[in-house]
This record gives sequence, C-alpha cells and structure tokens, in this order.
Amino acid sequence: MSTVFVTGTGTDIGKTFVVARLLQIMRRNGFDARAIKPVVSGFDPGKAAVSDPGLLLSAMGGAISPDAIHAISPFRFAAPLAPDLAAPKEGRRLSVAEIVAFCRAKIAESKGPLLIEGVGGVMSPIANDGTGLDVIKALKIPAALVAGTYLGAISHALTAVSAIRSAGVDLRVVGVNESEGGSIGLGLTIESLRRFLPGVEVQGIRRGAGHADFARFAGACGFAVRPT
Repeated sequence: MSTVFVTGTGTDIGKTFVVARLLQIMRRNGFDARAIKPVVSGFDPGKAAVSDPGLLLSAMGGAISPDAIHAISPFRFAAPLAPDLAAPKEGRRLSVAEIVAFCRAKIAESKGPLLIEGVGGVMSPIANDGTGLDVIKALKIPAALVAGTYLGAISHALTAVSAIRSAGVDLRVVGVNESEGGSIGLGLTIESLRRFLPGVEVQGIRRGAGHADFARFAGACGFAVRPT
C-alpha cells in the first residue's frame, strides 16, 4: 500500500494534527491506515497521552502504553531541541540510516496506507548526520508539506518546496493549515502560493475544518476517501 511522508515548513505547524485527522477519515473509509513518527523531541513519559505519538495512537484507536509508543516512535528524547542536539544530552547519537531502517521495516509490514510524520521542518536536522529531507530521499517515497498562515509562512513554504523539488522528491500536496491568530489569512496565503507554485497542488485546512478538507488532502496524497 501507499506510504507518504508528512513534513512541514517548521516546528509547531500542525503536522500531528493533520496526520491524526487523515488517519481518522481514512479509517472511517475502511482503510487500515497507520502512522509512525520515528523521532520525537521534548518527550515526557508522564504526559504520553498528549504527546505526538500519543495523539497518533488515539487516532488509530489504539491504547497508549510505553510499548505502543515505542512501536511507532522508537527515537525519543527529553530535551525540546532538534534531535541532533537533544540526543547528545542523553549520551546518544542518531543516524539517518537508523531512521530509514525503522521506516522501511514499518513499510514492509504495513497492510494499508502508512503516514510517516517528520520532526520540525523538512530541513531540520533529524539525526546527527542528516535532515528530514535526507530521510525522505533515502526512502524514495512521496511527501506532503504542511504550511501555515502566520507572517513569513509564504516564504517558509516556498523555501521548503524549493528544497523538496531540488531533491527530486515527489511532492503531492501543500496543505495550508490555518494558524491560530495568523496575520495573513488562509485565502490570501493559498492564492499567493498557487501563484508562485504552478503545478503544485495547494489546499487549505481551515481551523475547525470538517471532514471535507481532510478528504481532499487525503485524495491529493493518493488516498481516495469520501467525507464521512
């Protein structure tokens, strides 16, 4: 089945929110949809339920336990820093090869759609020897980019798309996730990105969005679903 890597223009852009909603709508459509987030920084075991892996497990209808979290997010660090900085604080190192090997194993065992969520932005260091984009390139899978509507979001999105395209990655869609208190506005952000990104699918995700927004996003990723 298909696998898509969900990345973002930066941290706290709403990747986990988008992935969780995609999981929910695909599962309502009968897909055995799964998600993994191999690397997590700022992880507090005492707040596992509201952590990124905890939210993904909830969206998949699974119980939240240490084993379940480890199964989808094996590389967890306490410091809320990029993984290349967080890992050494625990006397650890993390390589792109380790992340890629974990993802490939999950892809091989997947019986339905698999979403792989990155950490931070697409060019954020995800390991001591590479960025999120390096992982996507190594996996040779398509990507979906989550952007926002805050001041500077258009520049960040265009820069991210340029990097993804330069790497030869199949970019399926740019999802503009409406930022809380965003100063540009969803409509103007989409209009600008479509003008500067001919040939790239750009879709909006409104705050409090219903199923239709996520059905369209899922369709652009390659998963045919109906709003439910």
